[in-house]
Amino acid sequence: MSNPLLVLLVLSLSVSLVSSTNAMKEEESMGVLLRKLYNKKPSSSVQEAAAMGVLRRLLPTHVSSFDFKLVSMEVCGGSSCFYIKNSNASSRRGSEITIEGTTAVEITSGLHWYLKYWCGAHISWDKTGGIQIASVPKPGSLPPVMDEGVLVRRPVPWNYYQNVVTSSYSYVWWDWNRWEKEIDWMALQGINLPLAFTGQESIWQKVFKGFNLSNSDLSDFFGGPAFLAWARMANLHGWGGPLPQSWLDQQLVLQKVILSRMIELGMTPVLPSFSGNVPAAVKKIFPSANITRLGDWNTVNGDRRWCCTFLLDASDPLFVQIGEAFIKQQIKEYGDITEIYSCDTFNENLPPTSDPKYISQLGAAVYKAMSKGSKDAVWLMQGWLFSSDSSFWHPAQMRALLHSVPFGKMIVLDLFAEVKPIWKKSSQFYGTPYIWCMLHNFGGNIEMYGILDAVSTGPVDARISQNSTMVGVGMCMEGIEQNPVVYELMSEMAFRSEKVQLKEWLKSYSRRRYGKEIHQMEAAWEILYGTIYNCTDGIADHNKDYIVEFPDWDPSWDSGSNVSKRKTQHHLRQETTFRFSFAETNSVLPQPHLWYSTEEVIHALQLFIDAGSSLAGSLTYRYDLVDLTRQVLSKLANQVYLDSLTAFKHKNAKALSSTSEKFAELIMDIDMLLASDDNFLLGTWLESAKKLATTPSEMRQYEWNGRTQVTMWYDNTKNNQSKLHDYANKFWSGLLEGYYLPRASTYFRHLLKSLNANQNFKLEEWRAEWISYSNKWQSGAELYPVKAQGHALTISKALFKKYFN
Repeated sequence: MSNPLLVLLVLSLSVSLVSSTNAMKEEESMGVLLRKLYNKKPSSSVQEAAAMGVLRRLLPTHVSSFDFKLVSMEVCGGSSCFYIKNSNASSRRGSEITIEGTTAVEITSGLHWYLKYWCGAHISWDKTGGIQIASVPKPGSLPPVMDEGVLVRRPVPWNYYQNVVTSSYSYVWWDWNRWEKEIDWMALQGINLPLAFTGQESIWQKVFKGFNLSNSDLSDFFGGPAFLAWARMANLHGWGGPLPQSWLDQQLVLQKVILSRMIELGMTPVLPSFSGNVPAAVKKIFPSANITRLGDWNTVNGDRRWCCTFLLDASDPLFVQIGEAFIKQQIKEYGDITEIYSCDTFNENLPPTSDPKYISQLGAAVYKAMSKGSKDAVWLMQGWLFSSDSSFWHPAQMRALLHSVPFGKMIVLDLFAEVKPIWKKSSQFYGTPYIWCMLHNFGGNIEMYGILDAVSTGPVDARISQNSTMVGVGMCMEGIEQNPVVYELMSEMAFRSEKVQLKEWLKSYSRRRYGKEIHQMEAAWEILYGTIYNCTDGIADHNKDYIVEFPDWDPSWDSGSNVSKRKTQHHLRQETTFRFSFAETNSVLPQPHLWYSTEEVIHALQLFIDAGSSLAGSLTYRYDLVDLTRQVLSKLANQVYLDSLTAFKHKNAKALSSTSEKFAELIMDIDMLLASDDNFLLGTWLESAKKLATTPSEMRQYEWNGRTQVTMWYDNTKNNQSKLHDYANKFWSGLLEGYYLPRASTYFRHLLKSLNANQNFKLEEWRAEWISYSNKWQSGAELYPVKAQGHALTISKALFKKYFN
């Protein structure tokens, strides 16, 4: 075959045929999996009662207004669906609307759809304003649906939820009361594939006991409560610990209640599995085992008290034994409730070799351990490694891992698809089923940000693409309870087969969220859509505003060396932390990420304030007003910081003193603003931590964990801050005035002192002083308010007049 064009044509047809075959195999294998899981669901009566429980907690006045009925998948043409229709006259007394669904989750999704689009209601997290149900008509007056009702099918089977670190950034201090609300929210959003990682340390304790490890052998294996996610992923060990036995017992009990409710609602929980991460004692008890020590993950000096965890090689027979034992222990504790198990190999850690044969053997061993514990197991894997370590995971390495298990026994989460979709450059993950996911948030930061266009079109484009292997959509944020508009839209994509017309959708969103039609709010949301929620620069947002992540910056201008040094440090930091930092610019000063016109957003804030008199008492409005005012003022503070450094460069002590005072004033004003809403308080985070303690020493440990995660995060030395400092920064009242303000004030005091003495800035002296302060603050026990103070609209108006008139 000498004609090159003919060769290319044949190769193209071959690839197309293979891709098409894989797509058909994927559809067939997914159908088999769905049928198996469907057969595990509880009875109709159990699921209908669970759905009614959601309604009772959400809208107790309307329990008799709805009929819920479970139907088979055949009724929906073999897929999952909900069906909303008017109740028959002969139905249960008082019932107005009947909602049918293939599971309880479908029923509650239908309930939510009806409340949104017929009653103008809105449901978000309590900490983002909560629910707006004042617009729901009284029982007996519910609006009817069209003639034959409304049938909505899922275009793809799965709606996945959570990131492996959400458990630490958001759920860590939750009790059952808070978990019940979250599961209700999940059910209403249509989430049917949630990660269920709570309490796994107790399972590990029992498993390792079977391999002759004592509790003391595990004392430096688990992290502290706020750092468990990274101990689970083999990034660290011991940091924030040791983990009290009371915590282990408490969390296992909580997990059983969580799983029970998820199952009643027809969800399929995703349980953890073994990735090779083992305690150091395993090497002593099994001296011939093939165990290696991984490299450093973000400690300051490679401190082995916290870093360099132990990895049992997948080729070692012990790997399968431990993995099998872990799966079986979970089944013993929880029952045979799922087929899907999560495992992330080398999450922000590289394999010891890039040899595809080794990688394939590793993947096969991981799956063998799963399948020996649960014969029909399916491996769910976060695809984050393909983004964070893209220089390692070339096509040969990706294929080796993805094809190391039988076809249909792996599902990949395209974790960052709204910014960097992997499915496009990997031929649909080389035929492996995947879930299109939105990552969106890093560290649980409070920052208004989003890419609504990508969310409204990306899942549809992926699903209808040629030979698509997409089987679901998902939300994989690191932290929740922020940007409710982004999460409402993403949740809807689980039920939308066509792209969303966002301008009209946002008008509807505004009316639902605030319970009425207000033109200023609709105009404001149109601006926000084109600015804050239209980040198209390809840079993942992680809040770097100077207030919450104060630059470690020497502004002495003797030469240009500082600039090149700063940029070198930036690149090194990206490589070692696998996180996102400043966007590089040509400026001599570091620049936080800014992708929109601040002038337009200030106008949106003016519209919000103008609408305030019409929205008195609205919690959703109050949250959005405080959040938007905070957003605007924090961007102003960035400019004030830069003005301070410019004053230092020009040796203008008077200007430096003025701008540094203005920066401090902005911090205090924003703190006062945040204090006016219960959802922006440091005190609630710390008190939730202490509430779970059973002894005074546990209380001190839990509070230290909570304080440390949102500030220094990881270890430091006298003169070197943690590489992850401020990664989980928060705009919380109490944190601004109690932590960020003293840090900034110390910096500016040293800056002014250097200028007055005609000396270069003594960066090391400032570092030592603020790091010492940080360490003391982390160990502190001072109380912070848990109730809001002040009137948000009055404060916002005053601050707008102060800074923008």
